[in-house]
Amino acid sequence: MRETDSPRYPEMESSLLEFKEEVPKNDQIIKTIIGFCNQKGGKLVIGVADDRRVVGLPESTMEHLLESLDNAIYEACHPTIIPVISQQRFGDKTIVVIAVSAGMNKPYFRKSEGIQNGTYIRIGRSTVKATAEIIEELKWQSHNIDFEKLPVYRADPESIDKELVQEFLSERKNYAEAQVTEDVLKSYSLIVEEHHKVYPTHAGLLLFGKDPQRYLSEAMIICCHFKGIQGREAIASIDCNGTLFDQYKKAHYFIMHRLFHSFSIQGMKRSEKLELPEVAFREALLNMLIHRNYHHPAPSKIFIYDDRLEFFSPGGFLGPIKADQLLKGITYLRNPAICKVFREMGLVEKMGTGFIQIFQSYEAWGLPKPQVIEGENFVKCILPRAYSQAALGSQERDILSLFQAQDEITIHEVMNKYAVSRATAQRWLQTLVSEKKIERIGKTRNIRYRRI
Repeated sequence: MRETDSPRYPEMESSLLEFKEEVPKNDQIIKTIIGFCNQKGGKLVIGVADDRRVVGLPESTMEHLLESLDNAIYEACHPTIIPVISQQRFGDKTIVVIAVSAGMNKPYFRKSEGIQNGTYIRIGRSTVKATAEIIEELKWQSHNIDFEKLPVYRADPESIDKELVQEFLSERKNYAEAQVTEDVLKSYSLIVEEHHKVYPTHAGLLLFGKDPQRYLSEAMIICCHFKGIQGREAIASIDCNGTLFDQYKKAHYFIMHRLFHSFSIQGMKRSEKLELPEVAFREALLNMLIHRNYHHPAPSKIFIYDDRLEFFSPGGFLGPIKADQLLKGITYLRNPAICKVFREMGLVEKMGTGFIQIFQSYEAWGLPKPQVIEGENFVKCILPRAYSQAALGSQERDILSLFQAQDEITIHEVMNKYAVSRATAQRWLQTLVSEKKIERIGKTRNIRYRRI
């Protein structure tokens, strides 16, 4: 059989699956298996090349290999890992599959290296050494502890704005109005009592804190609108601080005023339409706020380019989710207390439907399919824009053509000519100003634009 005719393994490599063409050294196998156990489980397949081509292993070594792998993994790991090791045939070739599930007693590590140096995790298709922060998270997971519900010892209960909590209790959807009491705060995991002293939780500060960034400095969103389709030449940017609700409002406003708006006249009414479904970026924003890993000392980010929006959330998926499973509504809650408050506020309807709405809305509008990427300690959601760089360039040329008939133009002339909002017209003109193709003259209401 020619090499090109070799059978192919039916799955692609991922965070849950790794191929090895030949039997690797024992320590490589141990690290990979530990990485699987500390994350979402997985399979190490020996006898398959990186391109999924099944090359097989010698039959003469199979029995010894199966026995030695079982013993090596059992002896090297703590807590004990007992894998399922099996043979699988593809035509006349035999491969070995080592499968393990997500462990219940995390963190798992190599005995010879100890917990600090011998703990490994899976990041994408790679196995890497876990940091001290990740080791701490693995311990929480094994005890079903959520970071959001842990006490913040540096803060006191007065760090929570009781007026904001009362507004929430009064505005909850389909719930009777209630008053702020210690029992109510505890029921929402906004405070916790430890050794007869009450502390606010991370969730309490994030949702209703007077100054959340004082205690979680990176629990914020950085929004940037960049010129072109790559690079870091910023047109506009904003840091969204405050509570999660404050961040949601600020980021939503920023996106709304950086996207294209088109208008049409229907009878006596003028209708407005965004270039992409509002529900799509709204759900992407909500998912980023609700499901991100707030233990990671990094901000969330929203980048706007000419051809796409990128929503960058620190931390990977909590459970064993592949990107293609998101359309099935499969979800694991990293922050159940935060999710509960957002749901009762009416901002989230049903858990697990956010990505479904994103993809369905794009399909209904006939737009390119969004992407969801799990990378090295981050999840990125990419929403394609309806207007590409080429379309924007064409629009710029059209605006420049206005100067053929007159020396100066105003923002209102651009708005009326192309039936766009003031924010869109202003952005187009500002792009031409930054490219030194036109200049802005005058002040406030008398601003005009002149060809350079």
